[in-house]
This record gives sequence, C-alpha cells and structure tokens, in this order.
Amino acid sequence: MIRVLLVDDQSLVRAGFRALLDAQDDIEVVGEAADGAEAVEQTSALKPDVVLMDIRMPGMDGLEATGAIAADDELRDVRVVILTTFDLDEYVFEALRVGASGFLVKSTEPAELLQAIRVVDAGDALLSPGVTRRLVAEFAERAKKPGATPALDVLTDREREVMALVAEGLSNEEIAERLVVSPATAKTHVSRAMVKLGARDRAQLVVFAYESRLARPGWRD
Repeated sequence: MIRVLLVDDQSLVRAGFRALLDAQDDIEVVGEAADGAEAVEQTSALKPDVVLMDIRMPGMDGLEATGAIAADDELRDVRVVILTTFDLDEYVFEALRVGASGFLVKSTEPAELLQAIRVVDAGDALLSPGVTRRLVAEFAERAKKPGATPALDVLTDREREVMALVAEGLSNEEIAERLVVSPATAKTHVSRAMVKLGARDRAQLVVFAYESRLARPGWRD
C-alpha cells in the first residue's frame, strides 16, 4: 500500500482527495493536516510514503513545511508532491529546490493524480509534462542565489550529458534512445549523478542543472 498524508487548509479539498484515494486498492490515506506545522508533525509521526502538500496555507506554508521534512534524515524516504492552484507559482521552484519531488495543479484529472502518486512512490520525480521544466527554467533565472549548488566537476562527461537530458524532461527510456544505450545504462548514469551531487531525487537534479547553468532557459520551448 502507498501511504499518503493530505495537507490542505480547506477541509472540503481534503475530503475530495480522500474519497478518490481511499477508493484505490493500492493507496491508503493515513492522515490529514490543515497547515504546515501540523504537516511536519503528522509526517514525523506517521512517516507516509507520499505527502500531498498545499503550498499556500496560513501560518507555516507548504514551502517551509517541505523544507523541514526534506531536512529530516529520519524522513528521507518521504516524498512530497506540491499542490498548487496555478502552474506558474513563484513558490514551486523553491519547493523543488528544498526537496519536493514534484508538483501538481489542483485541476489535474483524477487519473493523473493517481498516476502521479504511484510515480513518486516508485522513486521517480513528478515533472508535469510541458509545465515543470518551463517553470523551473523561468524561476531559476529570478530565484535567490542558491546557498550551495554542487560543483559538476565530480561528474563524468556522460553523467553531465545525462543530467542535461533529465533537465529537458526526458525519461530514462527517452535518454537511452537519445544516447543509443540501454534504459538500464541510462538509469545507472542518472543514479550516479544523483549520488555524487547529493540530489534527493530527479526533481532536485533538474534544479541543480539549471542553477549550475548546465541547462539553460529556452531549450526546447
């Protein structure tokens, strides 16, 4: 079972998500929270697999809560998916930077939400097609200067090449096709780049790619 924590300051929104998720054979809602502080508390207590986190809430918002969860070594296996009303939300890039595994707009179709939860639980980053890369590129240009973006000199030339393709939004299978290697080889290169750079997941690898200018806004727009 994929254990999910719902975080939103609107009880009606939480009820809608709970009804959808609890109807699935492989997903279980283990808790709810109405603000960021409660989200951190519930995540620490319940250790869910996935947290669906509203980004705009009173008090501690979803950005601060995501950072707190990602910074806790005991919660390293918890994946946070940001929920936002607008796809170009100024806070989403910062959320990805501090450790969110991806984001969804609240208007996402139910089937896409369910697939997203399963994708993130499987260890992949949720990079919404056509939106996340554009958002990361746009806000990377305007975001605060990063505190400590890892140096890419620890990577091999092939690992840097693969990292740039990840930033383009390509899957392991698409990277394999582009480089004429096996999907397993592509996955290995991605995994090694993540380990060397200390990236929590694929989403953070994309952030690092833009912050280090390995990927640049304007590619494939």
